[in-house]
Amino acid sequence: MRKDDTAVTDEEFAQRVAAMTQTLYRVTCFQLPQRADREDAVQETIRKAWEKRDALRDERLLQTWIIRILLNECHDIRARISRSLPTEELPDLQTPPPEHNALTDALSRLDDMHRLPILLHYIEGYSIEEVSQMLQIPVGTVKSRLARGRTRLRALLDEEVFE
Repeated sequence: MRKDDTAVTDEEFAQRVAAMTQTLYRVTCFQLPQRADREDAVQETIRKAWEKRDALRDERLLQTWIIRILLNECHDIRARISRSLPTEELPDLQTPPPEHNALTDALSRLDDMHRLPILLHYIEGYSIEEVSQMLQIPVGTVKSRLARGRTRLRALLDEEVFE
């Protein structure tokens, strides 16, 4: 953050990050199988964001920046898990979050490539441009993944209705 009149104060930064905590945890629900790993990812994300808060150049991008840190942290935790456990003992990474319903079950069955844009855009309410920045992919790619993800979700939800 810049140290001028438009920079976010430490107190403001802490308040904005605290307000995002539930969003951060919901994102981890579709990334990590274990509750402890989810909590660790959120905590580590907040710690890293606090330590590097001066590196944020535009406070309007705070949420995007923090979610990008969170996604990287989830990736690091998954890599650590895969290095420490034999493959046959890996937990199912498609474990849905605690609140089970048809939509969360269907979402959990999507691959990350389609699930993350849907989660961030439709459930968390981020714009397509913000999702593009968070996932570090072009806007057009976000749009196509949203379209394909919706199509796949529809098919998964139809499967459940007819089972």
